[in-house]
Amino acid sequence: MSGIERAVARDLLSIGAVFLRPDEPFIWASGIRSPIYCDNRLTLTAPDVRTRIENGLAAMIRKYYPTAEVLMGTSTAGIAHAAIVGHIMNLPMGYVRSGNKDHGRGNRIEGKLNPGERVVIVEDLISTSGSCLEVAEALREAGAEVLGIASIFTYGMKKGLERLAAAGVVNHSLSNFEAVCEVAAEDGAIKPEDIERLRRFRDNPADESWINAQ
Repeated sequence: MSGIERAVARDLLSIGAVFLRPDEPFIWASGIRSPIYCDNRLTLTAPDVRTRIENGLAAMIRKYYPTAEVLMGTSTAGIAHAAIVGHIMNLPMGYVRSGNKDHGRGNRIEGKLNPGERVVIVEDLISTSGSCLEVAEALREAGAEVLGIASIFTYGMKKGLERLAAAGVVNHSLSNFEAVCEVAAEDGAIKPEDIERLRRFRDNPADESWINAQ
């Protein structure tokens, strides 16, 4: 596990952007009970954390997507991050709506995008990968070459990984589920034995047997 993965995990935990509560599960919009809740919008309100994350995303894009010409944020959580990283890297940015506007020109992609341009999608969170793959599809339909995704955090869920692979889309994240669990256990936020329960949730969120496992 890399130093940046651990550092970002500790940052996310410290500001409550990622919260682990295996004994009192959260309820997701889908109805699934989850031991983890993630709200990376909080990173925007913590200047020190925000700076490390945006610089980290910029460094990751330079490393993995050195030919990137445009950054496109996902709506709405990825927009601010794409804008800040675009500023750091002196690259144009835009964002992709969840659907076409119902007025004006009916745009779905906001910002200038020329056919053939090499694009990196900036996302705050990867779970089942559905929303970011919709963005990738919209960009491809517009003629862009999608190099991949740069994200802050990934759950590493099987469904999400399979979807990305099937669509031929690469994702690189600053931090991940394993790093958060490891750091949380080290800092006493969860018990070390809770890590296996958390992994069981990640591997199959629909199976709630992890809740009563000890």
